[in-house]
Amino acid sequence: MSFSQLGLSKALLRAVEEQGYTTPTPIQKQAIPIILSKKDVLAGAQTGTGKTAGFTLPLLQRLSQSPKKQGKAQVRALVLTPTRELAAQVGESIATYGKYLPFKSTVIFGGVGIRPQINTLKRGVDIVVATPGRLLDHVEQKTLDLSHIEFLILDEADRMLDMGFIHDIKKILALLPKHRQNLLFSATFSNEIKKLADRLLNSPTLIEVARRNTSAESIKQTIHPVDRERKRELLSHLINEGKWKQVLVFTRTKHGANRLSTQLEKDGITAAAIHGNKSQSARTKALANFKDGGIRVLVATDIAARGIDIDQLPHVVNFELPNISEDYVHRIGRTGRAGNEGEALSLVCVDEEKLLKDIEKLIKRPIPKVRVKGFTPDPSIKAEPIQNRSQSHRNRNGGGNRNSKNSEKSSEGKSRNRPRSNSSRSRSDQSKPRQTSHRRG
Repeated sequence: MSFSQLGLSKALLRAVEEQGYTTPTPIQKQAIPIILSKKDVLAGAQTGTGKTAGFTLPLLQRLSQSPKKQGKAQVRALVLTPTRELAAQVGESIATYGKYLPFKSTVIFGGVGIRPQINTLKRGVDIVVATPGRLLDHVEQKTLDLSHIEFLILDEADRMLDMGFIHDIKKILALLPKHRQNLLFSATFSNEIKKLADRLLNSPTLIEVARRNTSAESIKQTIHPVDRERKRELLSHLINEGKWKQVLVFTRTKHGANRLSTQLEKDGITAAAIHGNKSQSARTKALANFKDGGIRVLVATDIAARGIDIDQLPHVVNFELPNISEDYVHRIGRTGRAGNEGEALSLVCVDEEKLLKDIEKLIKRPIPKVRVKGFTPDPSIKAEPIQNRSQSHRNRNGGGNRNSKNSEKSSEGKSRNRPRSNSSRSRSDQSKPRQTSHRRG
C-alpha cells in the first residue's frame, strides 16, 4: 500500500513524498482512514512506529475538509503532549506535512518566556501543540480560548498520567466543546488509560499494531552484568571498543546524568546531559549537538524517553534500569524506529535483579546476558536496596516517586518568567517535592 491509497490530498502527498516516505507504517495504514472517517480513535503503538504522522496527516486533512467558521481567528485543533521535546517534535511534524496548506500552528510549553507565545497566539493560529501546565497558564491569562476546539489529540497519554497530569487534563477537558473528534495515542495501556478513554472518547475504534507493552522486534536487547562501581568504566569500554558514534544513555536521576556525562568527558568521550532541571535552551542545544554528531553520548533521564526522535539511532544504553518496567520499553524504543535495526544494552548490577525480572515479565521474554571480558561481577558483593523501585510505589494519577529526593520529578510544561496576577498560581519550573497529589505540567 502507498500513501496515495489512504485518501490523502495532493498537498499532503506532496509533503510526504518530499520527506522520502512511500509506504505507510502499520499504524498509519490503520489510523489514517479511520480518522478521516471522523471517528474517535484509541490507538496503541510502540514508540518509533510512525504514529505522529499517523495523526498529523489526517488531522491536517480533516481541517481542510471542515470549513473554518467566519469571524475571529480561533484555535481549531489541540494536541497535548507530556514533554517539551515531544511537543516540539509534533510541532515540527505539523509544519513539515502542512507546508502546502494554509494552516498556522504553534508549540507552547514551560521553561521559556511566555510573552512570545502570547504574541503568536494573538496573531491567530489553527493548531496548538502544548504541554498541559503552560496551556492552563494561557487559559488563566485569557490569551487562549479553547471553546472552539474541533479536534483533540492526546499523544503519549500513558506518560502524561505517569507524570501526574491527570488533574490538568480533566481541567482542560472541561474547557472544550462537547462535540469534537478525539484521538488518544498511547504506547502502553493500563487501567488508568482505559478510564481516561471512557471519559474522553465517543464509541472509539481501537487500533493496536503490536502486542501491548512489548518492545520492537527490530531491537537487539542485551544484558551486561557488572558491578555497580564499574558501570561507567564498562560503558566507556563499550563505546571505545565498538567505536560508537551516537549513543543515548539513560540514568534514573538528574544528578546521576550530570555525574555520568562529566565522567565520560574525562574519559575523552564527548557527552552532555538532558533532564528536567536543565533550561530549555540547554536541552535544545544538547539535543541538536547530539543529532548532528557534535557529541557522541547524550545522557538522559526518563523525561526524554518519549521526546527524542532521531532517525537510525544505533545504540541505547540503560546505565541503570528504570524503577518502572514500562519505562524500559519507552527507553529502548528510541532505537529500532520505523523498522530500522537498533541495539539496546543494559548494564545490570546485583541491586537491579528484581527490576530485571519485572521487565522480563512485562515483555514476556528473557533478555540474553552477555558477560564482558574483564568486567565479570564479583559474586561476593551484596545487593543494596533501590529506593522506590517497586511499580506499586508510583501513584499513576498523582505523578510518581514523589518521596524520593533523587527521583526525576518532571517540570514539563511548567511556566517561568510569566506575568503574575492575584488570581494566578505559580507554576515554578523548579522540581520541588510536593505533599499533594497534584503536580503541574
